[in-house]
Amino acid sequence: MNMEEDLGERKEDLMAKRKEENFLSPENAKRPRQEELEDLEKDGDEDECTVSFTNGTSTLTAAEVGIIESIQLRNFMCHSMLGPFKFGSNVNFVVGNNGNVSLINISTPVSLGGKSAVLTALIVGLGGKAIATNRGSSLKGFVKDGQNSADISITLRNRGDDAYRANVYGDTIVVQQHISVDGGRSYKLKSGSGNIVSTKKEELVAILDHFNIQVDNPVSVLTQEMSKQFLQSKNEGDKYKFFMKATQLEQMKEDYSYIMETKERTKEQINQGEERLTELKRQCLEKEERFQSIAGLSSMKTNLEYLKHEMAWAVVNEIEKQLNAIRDNIKIGEDRAARLNRKMEEQQVRLNDAENKYKDIQDKLEKISQETNARAPECMALKADLTAKKRTFNEAEVLYNRSLNEYKALRKDDEQLCKRIEELKKSSDQSLEPERLERQKKICWLKEKVKSLQDQENSVNQEIEQFQQAIEKYKEEHTRLRREELDVKHAMNYNQRQLKELKDSKTDRIKRFGLHVPALLEAIDDAYRRGHFTHKPVGPLGACIYPRDPELALAIESCLKGLLQAYCCHNHSDERVLQALMKRFYPPGTSRPQIIVSEFRNEMYDVRHRAAYHPEYPTVLTALEIDNAVVANSLIDMRGIESVLLIKNNSVARAIMQSQKPPKNCREAFTADGDQVFSGRYYSSESTRPKFLSRDVDSEISDLENEVENKKAQLVRLHQHLSALEKDIKDNDELLKRRQLHYKELKMKIRKTVSEIRELENIEEHQSVDIATLEDEAEENKIKMKMVEKNMEQQKENMEHLKSLKIEAENKYDAMKLKINQLSEMADPLKDELDLADSEVDNQKRGKRHYEDKQKEHLNTLNKKKRELDLKEKELEEKMSQARQICPDRIEVKKSASILDKEINRLRQKIQAEHASHGDREEIMKQYQEARENYLDLDSKVRTLRRFIKLLEEIMIHRFKTYQQFRRCLTLRCKLYFDNLLSQRAYCGKMNFDHKSETLTISSL
Repeated sequence: MNMEEDLGERKEDLMAKRKEENFLSPENAKRPRQEELEDLEKDGDEDECTVSFTNGTSTLTAAEVGIIESIQLRNFMCHSMLGPFKFGSNVNFVVGNNGNVSLINISTPVSLGGKSAVLTALIVGLGGKAIATNRGSSLKGFVKDGQNSADISITLRNRGDDAYRANVYGDTIVVQQHISVDGGRSYKLKSGSGNIVSTKKEELVAILDHFNIQVDNPVSVLTQEMSKQFLQSKNEGDKYKFFMKATQLEQMKEDYSYIMETKERTKEQINQGEERLTELKRQCLEKEERFQSIAGLSSMKTNLEYLKHEMAWAVVNEIEKQLNAIRDNIKIGEDRAARLNRKMEEQQVRLNDAENKYKDIQDKLEKISQETNARAPECMALKADLTAKKRTFNEAEVLYNRSLNEYKALRKDDEQLCKRIEELKKSSDQSLEPERLERQKKICWLKEKVKSLQDQENSVNQEIEQFQQAIEKYKEEHTRLRREELDVKHAMNYNQRQLKELKDSKTDRIKRFGLHVPALLEAIDDAYRRGHFTHKPVGPLGACIYPRDPELALAIESCLKGLLQAYCCHNHSDERVLQALMKRFYPPGTSRPQIIVSEFRNEMYDVRHRAAYHPEYPTVLTALEIDNAVVANSLIDMRGIESVLLIKNNSVARAIMQSQKPPKNCREAFTADGDQVFSGRYYSSESTRPKFLSRDVDSEISDLENEVENKKAQLVRLHQHLSALEKDIKDNDELLKRRQLHYKELKMKIRKTVSEIRELENIEEHQSVDIATLEDEAEENKIKMKMVEKNMEQQKENMEHLKSLKIEAENKYDAMKLKINQLSEMADPLKDELDLADSEVDNQKRGKRHYEDKQKEHLNTLNKKKRELDLKEKELEEKMSQARQICPDRIEVKKSASILDKEINRLRQKIQAEHASHGDREEIMKQYQEARENYLDLDSKVRTLRRFIKLLEEIMIHRFKTYQQFRRCLTLRCKLYFDNLLSQRAYCGKMNFDHKSETLTISSL
């Protein structure tokens, strides 16, 4: 039998036995089994636990304190008013179906509604949380729907010797709680006479602690959900926690843990005090050592005074020297300021010239723009006039064609009328039946003919579509081949230029960097000899570096790119001179080499702390032979070549940079093919061979010659393919035209045959038509034809006139458009010149700003020097006044102020040391007494804490043993109650406690 069934039977038996006067009769009381007593002896090996059993009749006596006498609810849960009703002094049962509840006590049952409402109100009313009721998570859920608040009133008994503040509350304590709809609540604690004693929850907590009422203890208040959870739980640890919480052993355990933590913190304080005690002891010993004999200090003080006199006049001498140096610097600064003013004026003249040139070009462009804008309305008017005349001509042409079609229709009708009249005249005497049969045969034959012609039409239409698709495909292929031919021509021309440059560079390596570079370098040398440069510019940089490994030349070029053709200048003045020289060799609109401005240094940067390192692969910096430190520093500043690795194999480069963490300080890497590799990206190179750094020129020339020959052969193949495509397009065009002509002929035949069928079908069976009527109709038709013909002649003349007007308007519009295009062509070179002029203005403005900044900086420095001069002069006067106060007669001092200051400090320290070791006796005694008192006070505190810790440890050991003994007693009592309950129902079972693993095992049979 499991525990749940046993507890269910227990409830039924308990309800039956509550009708008796006593819960246990003497006959039902049983002694504990022998095996349980043996377990008790085993558990009590360490501590003794005394348990007594009393046989006899139990009597019910009413308690005096902590009894709930009555409860009243208003607007609580679903009840508008519940109670008031009173509980009995002993056991009370609230039983019944839902909505029909009875209170059973020793007196009279009371009917009420909602068993759970009573229990929930007791929990909430005595300060419990909403979640502890398992009826909701917030107090506002207990307020009845449609109401603003709920009230709970609970009366507690407070009599006898254990009454709580009996002089204040009296025999009863009334706990009133008000719950608002927003979840807030307030308390009122009243005495038996109705007076409000307190409104604080702390007072309620104190009352509950005094009465030992625990609303959150499942033994005191066991809700339905908690009982279900306990009964259904199979976890032995949960049962053990339930036992600990119900017996308040858990609280005792937490208090013990808190005390032990406090003890550890106190031990830490003792350790800190002992360290401080050692320091105070050392200080006390130092104070004792200062009791020594006192030596005379008069000679040292005399020397100190003389050194002070020398120091005063030494400071005056140094300030006078500083004043002379500042005056010299101010004079030099004023001369430099005059030079900067002259340079500013020259720069302003150049700027004005550049701005005037820019303004002239802009005026020309503005004039062309105005002329273009002036012609634009006329052009638009001519275009509108041309459009109107085209529309008029088209309308006249439509009218003419309409009249022409009308004339053709009338002429056709005339022919048919004449033919019909002749037929009627011939066939008037013949029989009509053979003629009708003949017509029917002819109609059938004509329909068969129409069907055959339509089949031919569909076939020809499909052929036309096939020819059109083929022509379109050939044209697309032709366009693609044309583009490919242009690409091959450009590549061949580029290779031919490279081949020419390489052949020229066989005798002069500098020509690799451009045909004008040798002449530019000669001009730079000439300008440097004339003194135009502060330092001779260095470049092109590619001519100053050499790869150690020729296989890495393409990788290095891909990394440095345009920097290989760049030049380095020491300052901006040298940059402007170099820019002027480049203008002579690089025409406007062409790209010039980059100029790097950086102060020249004789030593290369120390980049060991930020350079990339790999045991197998070099960086760009280590892979190059660089003799000039300026070149190396420039490449480090502009490209960071110390942090770029060179890895020949592409897959290895990907693995190092992307599959794993890149080497320290490495930002990127380049492969032997020129591909660029980042940690998350990979860029392929467009170049296939090095252009500037290759050493094997003959091999490069041979490769380029082979490539040029391959390109030429490729061009020949492309020409042949293009010729074949053009022939195919021409042949297909001719076939397409033939098919289209055949298609039109078939269309005409079909229309003619259909018209003939329609005429045959329209012939009337009875030829009783009056021939005279047909002749009259034919006459009227001829008159209409003449009128239409006359109208056609007039429309044709009008159309010819409109055509001439349209041609004249087209000529005028084309002439105007040509003029506007010419103006646009004139404006294009002016725009290029305007861009160059604008660039020149910007350069001059930058130069002016450079001089302005330098002038401003120089003037600030100069003014700062002047202010410093004024301050120094004032300082000199103050120092001289102070020196005269110290020593009225000026002393010639050879030593500097710093040396004298060191001597004074050294002598003063010596005097202070003597004072420190031979100071005032009373002061030394005072310091010693203070140090000794601090030491003794701290030593006393440390000793007191040690005794406290020792006593606390003894107390805690004793309390822990008591806690264990109390836990064993509660465990044994619980076991005995369990066995007693099972024995009353003729069951047997066992309850085992494992305090080490904190589990509780319950079994029953």
